[in-house]
Amino acid sequence: MRDLFHNISTRVALAPAVQAAAASGEVIDLKGSSRVAFSVVTGAIAGDGDFGVKMQESDTTTSGDFTDVAADQVSTNAPATLAAASAYRLGYSGFKRYVRLALTKAGGTSIALGAVALLDPLDKPVA
Repeated sequence: MRDLFHNISTRVALAPAVQAAAASGEVIDLKGSSRVAFSVVTGAIAGDGDFGVKMQESDTTTSGDFTDVAADQVSTNAPATLAAASAYRLGYSGFKRYVRLALTKAGGTSIALGAVALLDPLDKPVA
């Protein structure tokens, strides 16, 4: 079947907004899912904004327990510095229960950005 709609679920990973500082995204619980990928979309960048995005993982939902995902467990087409009006993918192949995106800032003023987690649920079709 060519129907992707009934075979994935989505969660907001970073709410669309103009970001002026580093930020942690929403915690994504992978329980009941076999895998996850993130779709990041950027808009305008102000003041030579130098922003990046990385993936973090944890066994708990406690913010301080999250650590950066090892490079060999991330597949991505996102550059170190995000470009305006672009779309990027990040895939996770680790084993922790919780993941999130983290927006990093190396300089500049702001970036318009949002991200969605795309989950592959074990129980299909998705309602």
